[in-house]
Amino acid sequence: MSVALDDLHFPSSPGVYLFKNQNDRVLYIGKATKLNERIRSYFAQNPDRAMIPELVEKSTHIDFIVTSTPQDALILERDLIRQHKPRYNSMLKDDKSFPFLALTKEKYPRIMYTRHPPRDAERWGPFPNAGAAKQVMQLLRRQFGIRDCKELLPQGCLAMHIGLCLGPCVQDTKYDEQVKTVRKILNGDATEFLEELISEMEDASKKQAFELAANIRDKIRAIRTITSQQYIASTLYNQCDAIGFHHEGDLASIVVLHADDGIVKGKDVWPMVYRGDIGECVSLFVSEYYAHHRPPSLLLTPTPLGEPTTLWLQDRREKSVEIRIPKRGDLKTLIQLAHQNAEMSLQRMKAKSNGSIEQRAADDGAQLLGIEQLDYIVCFDMAQFLGEQRVGASIVFRNGRPTKAEYKKYIVKTDVPDDVHMMQEVVQRWAKRQEEWPDLLLIDGGQTHLQFVTDALAEIGIHDRFLIASLAKREETLHRITHNDIILDKRGRVLVHARDEAHRFVNTFHRNRRKKEKLSDPLEGVEGLGAKKMQTLLRHFGGRKGIEHASINDLKTVPGIGPSLAQRIYDELHS
Repeated sequence: MSVALDDLHFPSSPGVYLFKNQNDRVLYIGKATKLNERIRSYFAQNPDRAMIPELVEKSTHIDFIVTSTPQDALILERDLIRQHKPRYNSMLKDDKSFPFLALTKEKYPRIMYTRHPPRDAERWGPFPNAGAAKQVMQLLRRQFGIRDCKELLPQGCLAMHIGLCLGPCVQDTKYDEQVKTVRKILNGDATEFLEELISEMEDASKKQAFELAANIRDKIRAIRTITSQQYIASTLYNQCDAIGFHHEGDLASIVVLHADDGIVKGKDVWPMVYRGDIGECVSLFVSEYYAHHRPPSLLLTPTPLGEPTTLWLQDRREKSVEIRIPKRGDLKTLIQLAHQNAEMSLQRMKAKSNGSIEQRAADDGAQLLGIEQLDYIVCFDMAQFLGEQRVGASIVFRNGRPTKAEYKKYIVKTDVPDDVHMMQEVVQRWAKRQEEWPDLLLIDGGQTHLQFVTDALAEIGIHDRFLIASLAKREETLHRITHNDIILDKRGRVLVHARDEAHRFVNTFHRNRRKKEKLSDPLEGVEGLGAKKMQTLLRHFGGRKGIEHASINDLKTVPGIGPSLAQRIYDELHS
């Protein structure tokens, strides 16, 4: 049953609220200055966002977490969205693929280039330009001798001996001062350092040491990229960032143009998953981006951000931050330029979107089945040969792609007569060891297979925790309990792919086991006994044991087995 306003009781405090479905999966996360007033807005007759009626209908309850201040709610919202990745929230697209630069909290901090920085470390990023971030880390190590080793060695390390580290493990002279300088540069104040590098580059050029000059030039370019001090155009702007936004469907692009000292100095581009609310998308981006970058004194945005975000930005800057939506003049020109860059960036992302084809296939499959997401699929298939070498296998698709590290093979242990009972046994064994439930359990088979597997999972009480379906090869028909059958079209391509992959995997496993058995099979060496006559023997005597107990006269009664071949078979089995 959908959540109802009369059943909800929220305090008038700042905090975060979480819409959840009957499986306790988080559908949407939001923040509020006053929780009770914000939740009430979701039940208005004319909601301000198209997704709200669907969200309310699919939610069965709403949880909340009270915070001390609206700023704390902003930070908590960002962390929870990153953790749960709710379907109805806007979010940074593929944010885990971007690296960070970090300084650890050790006595002698070490610098790290990593996609998973330690929780207690100071960090800068994530950086869309991974190559520039890595180059800057190498430059900072070489220039300032910041260590990157995991432990301090009394005798020093190789990096110290080749001049890449000051060697605080041996002597800590000036190490703290160098760390402060590096921290200052990563916070964006790299002017003095850049001036030194520019001077070195010019000196090298005058001495015609052009390779050295080009090397220093590349260093300057990397630092300007990371610290947003790369010159693009000249105009009259001071200490401000302009946020440009453009979206098409559920894909959006956000561009930040950085302006200071009368010039536009650089830009950052971020892809976003857009869920129909520009304000939410921009607000989430601001809280994510400026958690690792120093906010400017003036921020130009396409939409209001709200008081909690403003106060949080001021806390981050430790000075006042003005947020404006420009309507005319030079500032209007700047934000229009940011919007144009966002539109061009989105078109470029769409042109290079081959890497997200699998995810789109998973999303299409979820839409076809009427479920929230189809990011985790487990598919089963079985194989046997005349009742022997009975095996099964399960494959896993995550975000539309095969995850081969999670594939599993099964040897059927019980003496069950057919594929249906074999599938029932294997699925039960899988379920008892499973720690994470899939969005869909898919079976290669028909309605009978589906019913037996559903009954098997009902015996252990988990049949209602995820969707169960079977896919029959005939007309690619998908069967579900209490649902009409679906003949798959291109929207079901991820399901067909999963079924075919399970079929390939289990057949390979079965074939390899049969090859191993043949190596030790005495009948393989009998002259004149081919595969067809072997199958005839197995059918006639009901299996290998029947052949072993047969007399020569019994063997001669098999079609195609003459007296001499019968004698050779008997001799081979009883020698």
